[in-house]
Amino acid sequence: MLVTALAAMVRKDLALFFADRRALVMAFAAPIAIASFFGSMFPGGAGPPRQPSRIAIHVVDEDGSAISKAIVADLQADAALKVMRTTAAEAWEAVKRGRSAVAVSLPRGFGEGAGRAFFGSDERPRLTLVHDPSRTTELAMVRGILAEHVMRAVTNEVAGVRYRRPFEVREEAMAVRVGTAYNGYAHSFAGMGVQFLLFAAIDLGVGVLLERQRGLWKRLRSAPISRWGLLAGKAASGTIIALLTLLVSFAFAMLVFGVRIEGSVAGFLAIALACALMAATFGLFVAALGNTPGTTRGVASLVVLIMVMLGGAWVPTFAFPAWLQQLTVVMPTRWAVDGLDAMTWRGLGLDAALGPVGVLMAFAAAFWILAVARFRWEER
Repeated sequence: MLVTALAAMVRKDLALFFADRRALVMAFAAPIAIASFFGSMFPGGAGPPRQPSRIAIHVVDEDGSAISKAIVADLQADAALKVMRTTAAEAWEAVKRGRSAVAVSLPRGFGEGAGRAFFGSDERPRLTLVHDPSRTTELAMVRGILAEHVMRAVTNEVAGVRYRRPFEVREEAMAVRVGTAYNGYAHSFAGMGVQFLLFAAIDLGVGVLLERQRGLWKRLRSAPISRWGLLAGKAASGTIIALLTLLVSFAFAMLVFGVRIEGSVAGFLAIALACALMAATFGLFVAALGNTPGTTRGVASLVVLIMVMLGGAWVPTFAFPAWLQQLTVVMPTRWAVDGLDAMTWRGLGLDAALGPVGVLMAFAAAFWILAVARFRWEER
C-alpha cells in the first residue's frame, strides 16, 4: 500500500510539473540559455579557435627618440595589445571613458635618460601609466609586457647588442587524451545546472507550503500513510524532476557545444543523482522552515544565489581569494560543480566521484532529517 501511495504521489507531481509551462521553461530553457552565455565567455569550447582578446592601450610618445620609437613599434607588434597612438589629452580621456585599460606616456628625454641609467646612472627616467582602476589585472599584464619591450629597445640602441630572451616558452594545455581540449561549456553547464536544480527545489518547497495553506496536508493526515511517507513521495518526485533537468541540460551541451564525459560515466551519473537528491531534500527543508509561500521564496532565492556564487557556479573557485576558497568547501554546490567538472573535462575516474557523492548525500541526509523533524501539517 505504501509503495502504491508513493507512486501515485510521484505521478501526480510529475503530471503537474509537465503541465506547467513556466516550470518547464525554468527547468529546461533557462539553464541552457544562461549556461550557453557563460560558456561563450570562458576559454575553450566548440567551433573554431577564438582569438584571444587584446588589451586596448593608448601610447603617448613625447620623446620621439630612437629608443621611444622602438618601444612603440614593439608594443604595436605585440599580439597581446591593441595600441593606439594619441596625444596625452586623448589618452587620458580614453581611459576615463573606459575605452582603454592603460595609457602609457613616454616623456621627453626618456631615451637619453634610459641610456644613462643602463650604464649605471642613478637618475632613471619615469614612465607614466594611467590606468582604469577597474582593470588592474590588465595593468599588471601591460606592466610586464612594457618592461620587456623597454629592455629590448634600450639594449639594442645603447649597448649595440641585439636583445634576446634567454629562453623559450612552450605552452601546453593539459589534455585528457590526445586530440581533446578544454571545453568551457562543460563548467558553465555544470554551474548553471546546479543553480537551476536548487531553484526547482525552491518551487518544490513553495508548492508544499501552498498545499498546506490550502489544507491539503491536513486532509492527507487522515490517510493511511505517515508523515515521512508523504515527504518521501515529494522527495522522489523532486529528485526525478531535478535529475531530468540536469541530464537534459548536459545532453544539449553535448549535442550543440561538444561537451563530453571524458571521465567515468558511472561517476557522472552518480554525482548527477546525488545532486538531484540533495536539491529535492533542500526543497523539503525550505518547506519545513518556511512560513508564507511569498516570504519563503524570497529568502530561499537569496540563500540559493549565495550558495551557487560561493560554489563556483558563476566563476570558478580558483579565482576567489585564498581564504574564501577554504570556506566554500562547506557549500554543497562546491562539491557538485567540482564533481561534474571532474567527470567531464578533467576526465577523472570513478574514485574522484566518491568524495563529491558522499558529501552531497550527507547534505541530502541532513536536509531530510531536519525536514521530517520540523515539518508541520498545518499553518500556525
